[in-house]
Amino acid sequence: MTQILLFLLGTMFFLYVSRRALANPKSHGFYRFFLFEAMLALILLNHPYWFSDPSSALHVVSWLLLLASIFLVVQSFLLLKAKGGYAKRQESPENFSFENTVNIVQDGLYRYIRHPMYASLLFLGWGAFLKNITPLSCGLVVCVTGFLVIVARVEERENIRFFGAAYENYMKRSKMFIPWIL
Repeated sequence: MTQILLFLLGTMFFLYVSRRALANPKSHGFYRFFLFEAMLALILLNHPYWFSDPSSALHVVSWLLLLASIFLVVQSFLLLKAKGGYAKRQESPENFSFENTVNIVQDGLYRYIRHPMYASLLFLGWGAFLKNITPLSCGLVVCVTGFLVIVARVEERENIRFFGAAYENYMKRSKMFIPWIL
């Protein structure tokens, strides 16, 4: 019962913060809402198992992914804030302010991955999944991964429209989520 209540509260929160994006199915924020929902369900489903058998191989891998997730989100946010600049985008009113950068950030993590914040969510999702592998959690982690790819691709189209050829060149030099791999 607690998990259902937490899911409903989380959904209400995500509906509120995504309200503008949900009105625009062409925006990356539209799909990000569904990513957040799948992630919330995955975390709530597996949270009772986070500390059971913490030294097992799966849990150790899970903790490493969760730590990588924290590192990625903190570092990428700081770099985006320091190097990205800010300008209000009339064509993307549904964006959060930190998303409206005026510079393509290509330093630090961004030198190797275009979407380190989404990579953080990817690692969070797979880290949560490894806590308790079930058919339902498997389906949820596949949804999380799929929505992450969709969100990133839609955002890349938006970035190409805004930054033009410079962003296309950046895409050729970097990977989407994981350096040298994906």
